[in-house]
Amino acid sequence: MEFKLLVINPGSTSTKISIFVNEKELFEKSRFHDAPVLLQYPHVNDQVPFRYQVILEMLEEEGVDPSSIDVFVGRGGSACTQPSGVTTIDRKLYDDTWNAVGGSEHAAKLGVLLAWKFSLAYHKPAYTLNPTNVDEFCDYARLTGIRGIYRVSHSHFMNHRAVAEAHAKAMGKSYEEVNLVTAHIDGGVTTGAHSGGRMIDGSMGADGEGPFSPTRIGYVPVLGLLDYIEAHSVDDVRRMCSRAGGFVSLFGTSNSDTVHALVEQGDKKATLVWNTMIYQISKSIGEMSTVLCGKVDAIVLTGGLMRFDDITEGIRERCGWIAPIVVYPGEMEQETMAHSVLKVLRGEAKAMTYSGKNVWQGFEGITF
Repeated sequence: MEFKLLVINPGSTSTKISIFVNEKELFEKSRFHDAPVLLQYPHVNDQVPFRYQVILEMLEEEGVDPSSIDVFVGRGGSACTQPSGVTTIDRKLYDDTWNAVGGSEHAAKLGVLLAWKFSLAYHKPAYTLNPTNVDEFCDYARLTGIRGIYRVSHSHFMNHRAVAEAHAKAMGKSYEEVNLVTAHIDGGVTTGAHSGGRMIDGSMGADGEGPFSPTRIGYVPVLGLLDYIEAHSVDDVRRMCSRAGGFVSLFGTSNSDTVHALVEQGDKKATLVWNTMIYQISKSIGEMSTVLCGKVDAIVLTGGLMRFDDITEGIRERCGWIAPIVVYPGEMEQETMAHSVLKVLRGEAKAMTYSGKNVWQGFEGITF
């Protein structure tokens, strides 16, 4: 049986779509959105009409009638934490995503919101896969020094998992057999530690952890952040965490090509910022290698910014002693979403129903 799928993948700086007919990708299109454009919208949810229209325009450019599509697949995030796998997009998942009950505001959530909008408009099913809030953390990754505040998984989980599985296969091993450190490097940057078939730890990029990036602040001293809040607002800081930090704050643009062009021209400010980002990514990779007790089979680099060779070389210089470094440029998200949903449509796998409850419910036998 033939299925036509629209795969919707909103990112912090782009909207990407693909049309698949079964496993064959007919086309992939992407539109870059610079920060000044997206920051016109006070809230991530406010971008839905804009992004929906962008998708319709891209489909029209390729001569695709949305009514001919059988299934809508959207990248997800911002709801309660979830297990890995395909999940049906229903009203409950839509509402929790809209309300960001998981506490993380990231453009990936728009994949669920947009897929649901298309689903309602054209009366076809919608699914999501491995959203940014898939949580497989070990207990040591959760506890903080403030009672009642815990770390949860907010990262580019889908691509972390996809490249980890792909590299394990390239090594002739199963994902469950390898220890890997992954780094997704694009508009946002997150790192992850994989062991025993799970991503047991990772940086919470949209929450203000890890390296700064084109759109995110990364680690900032808490007391300095408090001083900033006194002069601004909590809402300002929330925007800085996921949409207005990093290059946007330092240069007024999230366009990495623009910043890298300045580096190539010898601009001192751009060179300092760019190399500091590489330094911080390397430091975060080092953190994740200690989670694995230094027993790392490979460091896997992925994401759109891997088109810049100096990032690879900078990380290799600082982290090459830990483990071999391999690069999977771009993302594997489009095909991963399509192929996983196809298995559900063919009855080879079962889609989950969103529970509305966090995966992690507390430390067993321990109360704080």
